[in-house]
Amino acid sequence: MKIAVQTEPFDLAAEVEALYHDHPQVGAVASFLGITRDRNDGEGVAAMTLEHYPGMTERALERIVAEARSRWDLLDATVIHRVGALKPTDPIVLVAVAAAHRGEAFAACEFIMDYLKTRAPFWKKEATADGERWVDARESDDNAAARWVNRLAKP
Repeated sequence: MKIAVQTEPFDLAAEVEALYHDHPQVGAVASFLGITRDRNDGEGVAAMTLEHYPGMTERALERIVAEARSRWDLLDATVIHRVGALKPTDPIVLVAVAAAHRGEAFAACEFIMDYLKTRAPFWKKEATADGERWVDARESDDNAAARWVNRLAKP
C-alpha cells in the first residue's frame, strides 16, 4: 500500500505499473485520476491551493484504504494526493487499486475516492477573478459516501 501527500507531480503510468509488475495474482487495476479544473460552480478558476494537516491526513487515508481492504479482496492500493499550488490541468489525486478481479477493483477504487472526498482533511482555496475563496464541502460528495454505509462488498 502506498499513501502519499506531496507537492510534486506523480507519474501515473509508473504508479499503476507498480501495482501489478511482478505480481501475477493481479487480474485487474482500477484507477481514478482527478484533474484540477478551470471552472467551479460556473465561475472561472485560475488556480487552486490545497492545504492539509500533516500526519493526520495520511492517517485518514490509511484508514480509508484499510476499510476498503476489509470490504474487498484487494492485493494493493495507491493513494497520492497533491497539496500546494495547482493550476488547471494539473493532476491532483490518484487512487489506484489492484485485485484479482475487476469488480472488486472498480468498487474499491470508487469507495476510496468517495470517502477521501468526505473524510480526509484537505482544504481547497480557489483563485478567481473576484479574489480567493475557500471551497465548501459538497452535499453530492456526502451523498456519494453515504451510499456505502450499509452496502456490503459482496451480496
